[in-house]
Amino acid sequence: MVFLLLSIAGYTQYQYIHEVLEYTPAPGQFINKAPLGLPESAESIVGTITGALTLGAWGGYVVFRFEEPVQNHPDNPFGIDFIIFGNPTATWAEPGIVWVMQDENKNGIPDGTWYQLAGSDYFFSSTKHNYEVTYFNPQSETAVDVPWEDNLGDSGFIFANEIHTQPYYPSNEFFPHIPYEQYTLQGIRIEGAVDKSNPAFIKSYPRAFGYADNVPRGNAPFHLPDNPYTTEVENAGGDGFDISWAIDGDGNYVELDEIHFIKVQTAMLDHGGWLGEVSTEITGAVVVEPNPSITGILDMIVVKDLPVVINQNPYHLEAFAFHKGRLQPDRTILWETDLDGVYVDDEGWLHFDVSGELTLTAYWEENPDISTVVTTTLDYNPVNASELQYITTRVYPNPASDYIMVETDHEAIFILYDLRGAKLREFLHQGGTMRFDTGSLVPGVYLLTSTGRNEFFQQKIIIR
Repeated sequence: MVFLLLSIAGYTQYQYIHEVLEYTPAPGQFINKAPLGLPESAESIVGTITGALTLGAWGGYVVFRFEEPVQNHPDNPFGIDFIIFGNPTATWAEPGIVWVMQDENKNGIPDGTWYQLAGSDYFFSSTKHNYEVTYFNPQSETAVDVPWEDNLGDSGFIFANEIHTQPYYPSNEFFPHIPYEQYTLQGIRIEGAVDKSNPAFIKSYPRAFGYADNVPRGNAPFHLPDNPYTTEVENAGGDGFDISWAIDGDGNYVELDEIHFIKVQTAMLDHGGWLGEVSTEITGAVVVEPNPSITGILDMIVVKDLPVVINQNPYHLEAFAFHKGRLQPDRTILWETDLDGVYVDDEGWLHFDVSGELTLTAYWEENPDISTVVTTTLDYNPVNASELQYITTRVYPNPASDYIMVETDHEAIFILYDLRGAKLREFLHQGGTMRFDTGSLVPGVYLLTSTGRNEFFQQKIIIR
């Protein structure tokens, strides 16, 4: 269905969500009750951007489609093809990962291949790929903690609170397709940034780009997206998505000219104290219209969230360069600090011999105007610093193609991971210089690590 809204230039056709195809929430405080957590809640996001739907805790999802396929149109403002609206605030975001699918069988059913739209946090070492969580039904008629276990050996609870007293595990009465005793959800888990230092004012900070329920709503017209590569809410607000961010299961970008189905899935497994579990909410979505006259900055640097206080010395920083939302692994990122006695080495390690508030600026070597500023507090403890042994390691060439040389001053075990977190290789280094063949690796970004008692090393490796 197509809906008409009044715009400055007259009546403009907006394409809203046409149909919800599946709603499988995870347990949560809003599940099994109106207005957010019932099957009819999913219908509330059809044809509007003012609905109300919760996906519950990590892994809960909804699948929907627009009436017409969404085009990956080169003339769309900032490359954004559609916008999803949620209910975040400036200090409380509940990020949702977005997946897209083409109707490969042309049968109108989402039974093809899902491609994740890789947001800013996809490349962080803390992101867990191929992640699974099993939720267990506590089988209570009132709200009690819902146990969970993941495929990494961790476990915990979706905690009940005094405000929402209904059962949090999806009821068979409302969700007959969800098994009664337990069920497992699969996907990607990002770490996010929940600040619990002040229990009365817990914060969950928004991600840089590429997640639903992340940026507050702006102003009409709601088909005109904000620039996702800046922090300003200039137009519709909400969260814009570019189909060109799509990646396959190996983390490689794919070229899709259009998509037919969209899935939104809660990305974080965390708890906000009295605010309850982090749970992505959706109020609607709209397709963007081509307008080549709207342009803006398309480059950005994303820095992994820093702890409120850093007392590990040295501390490894993670920063990535993007152009139009796609990773640019060949860009050189440099750092500036505003404290004497603080510096960042060529491998991204932050060294310090002072305590105090620190401002760090990451910028492109080729264009210093492309920069990101982050802050933290340093807690320098020379005793702790002296107990840590920094592995003196050099890896070259980097970027590489057929091989890398790993040079270290003592015996260590090195492990190579891809950016999905999968362990690819592990080898014992006896010290000195060792050749490590990389010719069989798919071009991309990898993470070489070595950890042990009082030892640590971590470095991004780029394979061309």
